[in-house]
Amino acid sequence: MKTPFLVLLLMLLGAILGSDIDDTVPEQPLKARWIQLFNGEDLSDWDIKIRGFEMGVNYKNTFRVEDGLLKVSYREYDTFKEEFGHLFYKKPFSHYRLRVEYRFVGQQVPDGPGWAFRNNGLMVHSQSARSMGLHQDFPISLEAQLLGGAEEGARSTMNLCTPGSSVVIDGKFREEHCIESRSDTYRGDRWVTAEMVVRGDAVIHHIVEGDTVLTYSRPEIGGGAISGYNPEVYAEGQPMKSGYIAIQAESHPTEFRKIEVMILDPE
Repeated sequence: MKTPFLVLLLMLLGAILGSDIDDTVPEQPLKARWIQLFNGEDLSDWDIKIRGFEMGVNYKNTFRVEDGLLKVSYREYDTFKEEFGHLFYKKPFSHYRLRVEYRFVGQQVPDGPGWAFRNNGLMVHSQSARSMGLHQDFPISLEAQLLGGAEEGARSTMNLCTPGSSVVIDGKFREEHCIESRSDTYRGDRWVTAEMVVRGDAVIHHIVEGDTVLTYSRPEIGGGAISGYNPEVYAEGQPMKSGYIAIQAESHPTEFRKIEVMILDPE
């Protein structure tokens, strides 16, 4: 077979230039990796929204970073007057795996609601902090409810609560505001690893210490269980395919030492 002139020319150039020709194999695309949302130093990538205050106002330093930990703190509070707060990561996600390490510490602030004892949450597919009403209590979202056990009695963690949302479980729309997982009870100030696998509006899994404890699908806006929201944002029946990630401040001190995501390819 005759060698094309262009090929001969390229071979000649390669011989002349020698090491100047890059003949290395291109690197393969990076494998999925964990992205740290909390940098261990500050809250520069997060937006704060506390009920009754404009976005960005960190009332009484509720959210703070100390000793490399992200803390929900009530050190400067004398009493709790329903100043429910949320800390939102700056960008939305759709298909991803979320992993956090959290623990409850200390005592609940005086006048905190009974249900908020050792209670926090991972809000996913959430509306943005900027779109919340001034006096809105909770964002339209799906909440993976983080709960710590009392001295006695069972109390699961990574339950599902649905502020302004609803989901399907086993083929049926569920109308309850909160649905319990089948997790163990975690007492005291121990660290717990919680994960979520979020696949747009197709399916979402809650995982505790490696065990899948709850699965649901077809999340959409609706169902109530929030107040003070902007009606223009509350598009009832709209599928929840993406949104922001947030953590809560509901009156009990909570610490996070890791908050990370792994981006997943849409299936």
